Amino acid sequence: MRHLPVMFSEVMEGLAVKAGGTYLDGTFGRGGHARGVLAQLGPAGRLLVMDKDPEAIAEAGRLAHDDARVAWRRGSFADLARWPLADPGLDGVLLDLGVSSPQLDVAERGFSFGKDGPLDMRMDPDSGESAAQWLAHASEKDIADVLWTYGEERQSRRIARAIVARRGDAPLLRTAQLAELIASVMPRGDSKIHPATRSFQAIRIFINRELVDLEAGLDAALERLKPGGRLAVISFHSLEDRIVKRFMASHAKAPPANRRMPVELPFTPVLRLLDGAQKAGPAELAANPRARSAVLRVAEKLAAAGGAVAA
Repeated sequence: MRHLPVMFSEVMEGLAVKAGGTYLDGTFGRGGHARGVLAQLGPAGRLLVMDKDPEAIAEAGRLAHDDARVAWRRGSFADLARWPLADPGLDGVLLDLGVSSPQLDVAERGFSFGKDGPLDMRMDPDSGESAAQWLAHASEKDIADVLWTYGEERQSRRIARAIVARRGDAPLLRTAQLAELIASVMPRGDSKIHPATRSFQAIRIFINRELVDLEAGLDAALERLKPGGRLAVISFHSLEDRIVKRFMASHAKAPPANRRMPVELPFTPVLRLLDGAQKAGPAELAANPRARSAVLRVAEKLAAAGGAVAA
């Protein structure tokens, strides 16, 4: 299955690519959005790409080999401000969050409960614990907390109890094992969503530190953006979108007045919100059903004095 970049036209419009600008794609994936940016850059333009996934970085390396305007770095976008190539400042940053279609489609990566494979879930398989390793030693309370915090799973305690009981007999090593175990202890209802959906999401987010990295990455992007630069973020579930929405709003709008404060603190906005929350259109949803949960938010960094700079 060919990877389809989500909300491609909306992202390109949001970034408002300048021919001579420098742009950073913090989630290269298979390069759909990155190639769109590259197509709009002139000879003096620069495209920086990052990804944790070794297969994604291999593809980025091939793109860089063919085009000297491209540079790549393996790692999390949380560290983008530490990349010297970003030091001069960026005209745009794109973060396409969550797991990519190629990762979901390859059973061996262990992301999908619909395809049996090793219970891994790491975006960077060379770093940190796999899901199987973590589930083998985590306490029942810690497992329940992760399922509730990152998956909003109401049956988190019941599922955690079942995981701990099962691993006492044999380790959970396969995605199908975990999915079947969760389904066996979940109340039967009329929901069309697989019983393991929220739990798999929660474990994946925890294993990859996705929300922690998102908060650090947003701060880093704001730090490196030039005045007039654009930040575009695609989220795929409410936890991600809530962080993005709050971050952008906190830098764009003054906080509500507090009667208990004797003196109201001055507020200088550093971001301008653009277009609100955008969703994929009907045509894209028909061609790519995975876009149904995507939410795009775009903001522009303002000049130090608080006035907008033309893109």
